[in-house]
Amino acid sequence: MQKPKPNFYNLAWRWHFYAGLFVAPFMVMLALTGIIYLFKPQLDSLMYSSLLNVPAAHHTVPADELLQRVKSAYPQGQITQYLPPANAERSAQFVVKNEGHELNVFIDPYHGDILGEQNAKQNLQAIARAIHGELMIGTVGDRLIELAAGWGVVLVVSGVFLWWPRGQSAGILWPRLNSRGRVLWRDLHAVTGFWGAALLLVMLLSGMTWTGFWGKQYAQVWNVFPAAMWNNVPTSDVEAGSLNNAARQTVPWAMENTPMPMSGDHAEHMAHGGMQHGPAAPAISLQDVQNIATERKVEPGYSITLPTTATGVFTIAVFADDPRNDATLHIDQYTGKVLADVRFEQYGAVARATEIGVMLHEGKMFGTFNQIVVLLICLMILLSAVSGVVIWWKRRPQGKFGVPPLRHDLPKWKTGVAIMLVLALIFPLVGASLVLVWLLDRLLLSRLGRQPESASTSS
Repeated sequence: MQKPKPNFYNLAWRWHFYAGLFVAPFMVMLALTGIIYLFKPQLDSLMYSSLLNVPAAHHTVPADELLQRVKSAYPQGQITQYLPPANAERSAQFVVKNEGHELNVFIDPYHGDILGEQNAKQNLQAIARAIHGELMIGTVGDRLIELAAGWGVVLVVSGVFLWWPRGQSAGILWPRLNSRGRVLWRDLHAVTGFWGAALLLVMLLSGMTWTGFWGKQYAQVWNVFPAAMWNNVPTSDVEAGSLNNAARQTVPWAMENTPMPMSGDHAEHMAHGGMQHGPAAPAISLQDVQNIATERKVEPGYSITLPTTATGVFTIAVFADDPRNDATLHIDQYTGKVLADVRFEQYGAVARATEIGVMLHEGKMFGTFNQIVVLLICLMILLSAVSGVVIWWKRRPQGKFGVPPLRHDLPKWKTGVAIMLVLALIFPLVGASLVLVWLLDRLLLSRLGRQPESASTSS
């Protein structure tokens, strides 16, 4: 008599449960903050219209005069960045560090009037972005987000196994809306999870490229430019990624691990070698830098980051909605020489794909259509998370945690082990946590859970 084929459903269900237990709160948070940041253009126009919008006129005030007016208004402040108007009806903007705060200062480019200020890190969209990226707690938050994204992949893989049709179609490709209670919630969870699985994987993987551990390793492997690009340019130990932070994106992802060039001939501009780390003393004007951006056809919406040291550079950068318009230029602060001009065409194939993935992730690549698609994905994530919690709550025995039971009569699940090993190798933090959870499950939870819980395999 042939032995029955082992059924690993409960084992996959158990891992799906653990993944969901950890991931669900993060998925809800990421979906909600993602929706807020997704509609940043519309929300900014609605909330900050008086700061952003100006009547178009014929003549603009030179950038250096605007700079002086901001300096006069904030005599103790340090101006770090200038954002020229993106179009004829937009204000110009300066980023000013003043009394321990980073401010966005808006100014009329036609009359030079300061329109107002905004805390760069405490406005709604900046807070949503900071929570989305690092929970507003720095490196620890970044690692937690990375773990949640990695476990999200485990959640999707195990979820597809649980969803896989076993001789039925209802509740697989469409929910049984005439059902009630736990069956309806189960169908909503399974069907939403199936249709959203591939899209969720794209969102998780594109989002992980920004993480501080996995994303950094990924960038070091795939985000490589020809060394010859920097042969005739003095470079520093500072990377371009230092211009980005949790609340503000300056340079594109593909440029984050490239070296920042240095300005000038030290002997000519500094009397003593030690003065190369002194304050910046640009010999070219801010308007000169803006003219370079115009001459080089940099897409409007770019920023100009000012040098902060004697060897620093002006950096013109646009993190474009369409990555094909990305541009990063470094300008010598003394001579105005363009030390580097990097465009999308110079990115490697993986960097190009990653940049496109990031813009799709942020809903910017195809305008409103892209926003609607990402909104639907976020709503599917919320529905899947909520329905998963409801299913667990309705299934769990009274007074018990409701962990899916572990069968001890199964042989080793070679396919499952292989998948887990692959995920552990690709995502090291997830791999370490998988080992930890497995040990806890085998040594502690499985013993505590040996009570008569029903082992339904139809969930």
